[in-house]
Amino acid sequence: MIVEVLSKSTKGYDKEDKFQAYRTIPSFQECLLIDQTRIHVEQFSKTRKKQWNLREYNEEDEAIAFVTVPFEITLQDLYDKVNFELAEPEGKIESVE
Repeated sequence: MIVEVLSKSTKGYDKEDKFQAYRTIPSFQECLLIDQTRIHVEQFSKTRKKQWNLREYNEEDEAIAFVTVPFEITLQDLYDKVNFELAEPEGKIESVE
């Protein structure tokens, strides 16, 4: 299992090229991609037929049930200490003078 917290600067790479590279690992079965700017988690899990299922979570009361380990956590608990107001808005560019 791989769990990643996505950063704004590498989100595209992490979700595309990096995830594709992970899938070449035969023992790789599950991946959690956690957004740090909003409540949003993507859970990818590999089926017996070697296909990938995607489940998205967006609500605080939803619980993520892991496929590869006997563990479950709500998004409220996962994001417990996260302050979204401190996160820089998407696309914001700061100027330096």
